[in-house]
Amino acid sequence: MKGDATLFMRADQVEAAWQSVMPVLEEWEAALPSDFPNYAAGTWGPEDAQRLLSQGHSWPSPTELVERRPKKGKPS
Repeated sequence: MKGDATLFMRADQVEAAWQSVMPVLEEWEAALPSDFPNYAAGTWGPEDAQRLLSQGHSWPSPTELVERRPKKGKPS
């Protein structure tokens, strides 16, 4: 990556990208939805997600995913 300018956007491209994104961000900030299911970092998500899972669906915990992952150098 060092010295390869083709891997990065030019300054005018960055400006154009922000010009297209900023109106959306500003509108979102000005009109916060009252029913947005936000949740605190480090939690399992909004209550609506928990209700969905309680209807017979499941979501593995991160530790279960790590335990299922094949060990490096050992065939699964």
